Amino acid sequence: MTLPPPLACPVAAMIPPPAPAYRGRFAPSPTGPLHFGSLVAAVGSYLDARSHGGEWLLRMEDVDTPRNVPGAADDILRALEAFGFEWDGPVLWQSRHSAAYAAALADLRQAGLIYPCACSRKEIADSATRPAVDGGLAYPGTCRAGLAPGRTARAWRLRVGAGETAFTDRLQGRQMQRLEADVGDFVLHRADGLFAYQLAVVVDDAWQGITDIVRGADLLASTPRQIWLQQCLGYPRPRYAHLPVAANAAGEKLSKQTHAPALDARRAAAELVRALRFLGQPAPAELASARPTEVWRWARQHWDFTAVPRQRSVIFPDQPENSA
Repeated sequence: MTLPPPLACPVAAMIPPPAPAYRGRFAPSPTGPLHFGSLVAAVGSYLDARSHGGEWLLRMEDVDTPRNVPGAADDILRALEAFGFEWDGPVLWQSRHSAAYAAALADLRQAGLIYPCACSRKEIADSATRPAVDGGLAYPGTCRAGLAPGRTARAWRLRVGAGETAFTDRLQGRQMQRLEADVGDFVLHRADGLFAYQLAVVVDDAWQGITDIVRGADLLASTPRQIWLQQCLGYPRPRYAHLPVAANAAGEKLSKQTHAPALDARRAAAELVRALRFLGQPAPAELASARPTEVWRWARQHWDFTAVPRQRSVIFPDQPENSA
């Protein structure tokens, strides 16, 4: 693939010293309570980190402030504690990290790798000629050569290349996108003045020294964009593993939008066993009525990444098994 040369930017100077051999993370968004789909991602990333003798960090991805639900972040933290998760170091809050995002954006702008865009969503919908890989529309490049007279910038987009952006996922195998055709130049700074997820997650992964990203396969299509941006900023590329996402009977990903029920901390052990089985781990049924610490003891001793299903979506029962 043809990538722009990496920048020697001030943001790189703010990144901590090299991480240990393995540093993973879990990064929920406070748009509602944790549900079973969230638990699967947390369990998979946590056990993969611990099985490598690595660290597991927690990040609150609250950069999209209009979507945040008051009190949801505290509820998430309490739920993770009730389920027995133990993270290393303090929680990183994206809403408090805007200076790092602004610095990265300024360096990209100085290097000529981003440009102002005046297009509204309706204008993009009217002019786009192809769908994007993530279900939206591929940006047609309307403002790439400069704003038309009388037009005002609404957002800032990152220029992408026409070649292949490829990587090998530890679970899903080789993945490839042609960003220009499959996505188009993508937004890093939104029309509402907020920093986009793609910029925030790339800066934060580098800032925290993340070496391994284990998350749901619903984010697989975002990874080539993040790799492109990492290269633009001169950041190291983490290793990736995208776990299957839990789906309901209709085949929809369990999420707040599909009304996935919140986790019940009173059934923590049973829910952990259910998540382990979803991930291909043969957790004994009797653990469902044990304490969470006993479930974790078994899980850390028996975690087998090679047993995790390779498909990107798995339909799973809505309710956990009855516990004694």
